[in-house]
Amino acid sequence: MITPVSEQTTAPVNDVVRDRTPAPTEIDEQLEKDLVQSFKLLADETRLRILFYLLETGELHVTALCDRLKQSQPAVSHHLALMRVAGLIEARRDGKHNYYSIRAIHFYRLLAEFFSAMKNSSGNQLKFEDFTLTREN
Repeated sequence: MITPVSEQTTAPVNDVVRDRTPAPTEIDEQLEKDLVQSFKLLADETRLRILFYLLETGELHVTALCDRLKQSQPAVSHHLALMRVAGLIEARRDGKHNYYSIRAIHFYRLLAEFFSAMKNSSGNQLKFEDFTLTREN
């Protein structure tokens, strides 16, 4: 469950009944920025499909991605550029083709840090700047 900070409530200190829920764990600022950027990118269906195709095949050139996605080369190249700048994928040039693959170490490290922070959080909550993510058991 994701709860915006504006909707989170805590009992006042003077109240007889106090909220005994442990405070959410705050994650590293750089990890938060990397996660937010990556999840925003992957919220787009085309970029998520690119990621799946690259996971499935290991490496594809732009023309092959255009064929699979049924989209134009400029549109696919735009999505690839956003993903490359974010560090999710990398390009390798061979002749006239650019081949793309997932930067596995970066991507897996990012996800591993996220799930590790979630696992180690007190009260099953991670606090981001604008929201708290709660893991339900």
